[in-house]
Amino acid sequence: MRRVTTRATPPSPIGESVPRRDGIAKVTGAARFTSDLSVPGMAWAKILRSPYPHARISSIDTAAALALPGVIAAVSAADLADVELYYGHALADHPLIAHGVVRYGGEPVVGIVAEDPATAEEALALVSVEYDPLPVVTTVEAALAPGAPILHEREAEQRPQRGFEEAIERDHPNVCSSSTQRWGDIDAAFAGADLVVEGDFRYPISYAYAMEPYTAIAHWSDGGLTVWSSCQHPFMVRDDLARCFHLPLSAVRVIVPYVGGGYGSKSYTKIEPLTAALALRADRPVKLALSIEESILTTRGDGAVVHIASAFDGDGRLRGRRAEILLNTGAYAENSPLVGRKAANRICGPYRIPAVDVTCRAIYTNTSPASSFRGFGAPQGIFAGESQMDEAAERLGIDPLEIRRRNVVRPGEALWSKARGMDADLDADLLLAADALAWDTPARPGRGRAICISASDAGSEPVTTSLLRVHADGSVTVTVGSTEIGQGSSTVLAQIAAAEMDLPLDRVHLLQSDTTAASYDRSTGASRTTTLVGLAIQAAARDARSQLLEWARDALAGGGTVEPAKGGVLVAGVHHDWGAIVRAWFAGAGGEVVGRGYLRRAGSMTAMPPFWEIGCVGAEVSVDEETGQIRVERLVTVGDVGCAINPQLVESQDVGAAIMGLGIALSEELVYTPEGSLLNGNLVEYRVPRASDIPPFTAILAERGDGVGVYGAKGGGEGALNPVAAAVANAVRRATGIRLHEAPFTPERVWRALRERDPGREGDG
Repeated sequence: MRRVTTRATPPSPIGESVPRRDGIAKVTGAARFTSDLSVPGMAWAKILRSPYPHARISSIDTAAALALPGVIAAVSAADLADVELYYGHALADHPLIAHGVVRYGGEPVVGIVAEDPATAEEALALVSVEYDPLPVVTTVEAALAPGAPILHEREAEQRPQRGFEEAIERDHPNVCSSSTQRWGDIDAAFAGADLVVEGDFRYPISYAYAMEPYTAIAHWSDGGLTVWSSCQHPFMVRDDLARCFHLPLSAVRVIVPYVGGGYGSKSYTKIEPLTAALALRADRPVKLALSIEESILTTRGDGAVVHIASAFDGDGRLRGRRAEILLNTGAYAENSPLVGRKAANRICGPYRIPAVDVTCRAIYTNTSPASSFRGFGAPQGIFAGESQMDEAAERLGIDPLEIRRRNVVRPGEALWSKARGMDADLDADLLLAADALAWDTPARPGRGRAICISASDAGSEPVTTSLLRVHADGSVTVTVGSTEIGQGSSTVLAQIAAAEMDLPLDRVHLLQSDTTAASYDRSTGASRTTTLVGLAIQAAARDARSQLLEWARDALAGGGTVEPAKGGVLVAGVHHDWGAIVRAWFAGAGGEVVGRGYLRRAGSMTAMPPFWEIGCVGAEVSVDEETGQIRVERLVTVGDVGCAINPQLVESQDVGAAIMGLGIALSEELVYTPEGSLLNGNLVEYRVPRASDIPPFTAILAERGDGVGVYGAKGGGEGALNPVAAAVANAVRRATGIRLHEAPFTPERVWRALRERDPGREGDG
């Protein structure tokens, strides 16, 4: 693996360069993961799950389970009359436990609480449930077909945290939401085109596979609720819990220890309301820890069927793009309305297109619920759009790199009306990838190369806060609501605070992810933390420094001149550190100053998105034409991050994202039968990349200081995933002449495409 870094980093606002430290986040606290925690008096919960993907529940009998020694409670929807059963930040359509109907195989039907996990597991077998099976749909085509069973008879309440202002539209009972992106005269664009490329593409249902399965502990005391959870968005979870249990926000506390990975799969609310309901009925603290197999049934990424047509002039410039995207959203909305909205934007790519007409519909099916997944909405459309860029280049006789360079937007140029101007040099990124891939040298026989690029509107809503406390000894505590999910935020955010306060890193302590003790942050996702939370920390530090300067004038200089200095001030040539100022102002050994930082959609954050996340990937592949096996010989990523405050962490994020994209491109797919059975809901048959699958890798960090964040930083960690499937498919085309339209590109699919290319080839059929 080789790292190449291009740097043109501006000085920090406090007069010294940003402290660049390679390193990983240090975990503090008594427990590493939620799954390691226990609470005095804690009981254990297990879940009985429906074997049917769609059925009415006609009866539930838990008497035998309750008679088992050690069983504390057996809870179904009928036992929760005082609880609002339905939650959801976008649409409140998801019951915390099946309410009359199950809509996917594995949906929770009964929760058992017992003194230990073994007893709870034994009690599950004693519960009797009778079902009346209903017709099943597992594909978007089946869900939209005439006479298809309707999954949701009731129209769910639209919730204010959905991430966009407009109302969710539905044009069919099985449509969860519908989004559009339109501008220009699309009919004229296609009528005047020299070339129209049209096709259908399929992107798989995939699982994020975080190391830590979903775990939650709920404890009721003093009229309030405390939940420990392996979630990414504690403040969002708090909102859902308050609504379900009719509590004020102040009575709900959500604490997130270090999370063993998320990749979007731990965004928003998952098992927390059910765990809290079980604890309420058991009158005990309750822990619910899912297995990996149960986690696969809890959430996954949206699969997609994409029909796309792109119009070009004779010089390879895009004139228009039409697309219809159908997302397989599963049984409940989760975050798919926002995924659909992003997919409608992101299929346009980072290109200048005069006319666009895109519709994306998220479709309910009898499969596990889909939600956020790394790059959400981008990989599905980019696979289709970037495949067509190569197809157009081939048909027009233009180099695939050149056709992209002719179409990418330039720095400051908006992709659509009212969007923030592009904060990256996409043309330069393409050239960096081309150089690392040795684009101008001939590929060896049987190999193909490809370069693909994307630009995703990232950052989510810029709503975040931070508190920075300077103590009497001059050390600093920073509180933020963002979550450490393995991406290294606990290191990077502390680095920002240390830089702003001119202190060594070991003098700064970061408190995160506690809705009572930490300050508010909307979410940890969309690659927003370094950029947006970093800005809030910077504002809090500046507020604290401003107060300290005033205090120094008052308590140390008698209103005279005070000069800023490293880690403090100079008064008459004498250095006083921050702690000395605090002690002097309070005239004692104690005290502290509190700086406050607030970020909202105003000023530099008025234009959306807060920043653009760039994905630029190059790949070289070879194909065994006898077996259909694809081998990735080289993989190149360009992380256009503005400023890498911690280069090692940024590189790790890009490498991890690209390997995740490679897994989806080559092997990862959750497979459902038409009857609704999940065939490979385990980590033996759902194949993620192994160490032996990782190709030679070049990670490039492009740092031009052009981001809106601190020191010109912007987000990273998702972009490197988004174009991988397209890059591999395009490289396979150049190696073999076949065009792959369905991911993952398994040996069987490649083999069949090769047989279609050579119908008389020996071994056909």
